[in-house]
Amino acid sequence: MNNKHMRGTYVVEFAFVGLLVFTLLFGVVEMGRLYFTVNALDEAARRGARLAAVCNISDPVVLRRAIFNAATDSGTSQLISSLATTNLALTYLDVNGAVVANPADTSGVTGFRAIRYVQLSVRGFVFNLFIPGLGVSITLPAFKAIQPRESLGRHTDSGEITPC
Repeated sequence: MNNKHMRGTYVVEFAFVGLLVFTLLFGVVEMGRLYFTVNALDEAARRGARLAAVCNISDPVVLRRAIFNAATDSGTSQLISSLATTNLALTYLDVNGAVVANPADTSGVTGFRAIRYVQLSVRGFVFNLFIPGLGVSITLPAFKAIQPRESLGRHTDSGEITPC
């Protein structure tokens, strides 16, 4: 056989091998994006719980900073485009791990004084694949971080509230 008759065979072989290589390439890129997103969501939960442990209870800046935004930016996350503060759930827990019903109440022992732990959860985040022709969405599991209570934005000497 001569090369003139083999030219079409090379194109067909390249089409099969190219399809396999590009599928593998897109798969590796998507797995990298997924791994990055999972780590960023885990860090957002940890970061938010840490901020909530040292910041005032009613400060809305805590959730904004937890999703890697500036204190004044109330939109979606600058790091993960579809992450918003609506995906976050901040709760205050007592010594037994039960939810404190009214954490802002400073008068009784069932409110502010009962808080021993801060929990932040990231729930309902949907990861969308970029693979062409495959519009698959993956709902990731909840990410949760618990931190022990620290100052909660108050000085112990004066009771004065400090901004975060």
